Amino acid sequence: MTSLIDWGEIERNLSISFTSGRGRPTLRPQLVAGLLYLQHTFEASDEAVVNTWVENPYWQYFCGETYLQTEPPIDSSSLTRWRRRIG
Repeated sequence: MTSLIDWGEIERNLSISFTSGRGRPTLRPQLVAGLLYLQHTFEASDEAVVNTWVENPYWQYFCGETYLQTEPPIDSSSLTRWRRRIG
């Protein structure tokens, strides 16, 4: 599935929303787009998609990770801000 999605095109289209001139570095577009896609596909809440991501290495790989992560990549409440930012 990961190879069927043109992540480069997604990154190019979303790069404007993912720039930050101050504070913490922004998240990778593949991570946020992947989480939002998984959330929509599985009709999951913000909290459920982030918690499932931690438990599911396939979801992590889909979102661009190369090693198993044991901590949430973002706070679940920030997905609301990302949805607004992307539009």
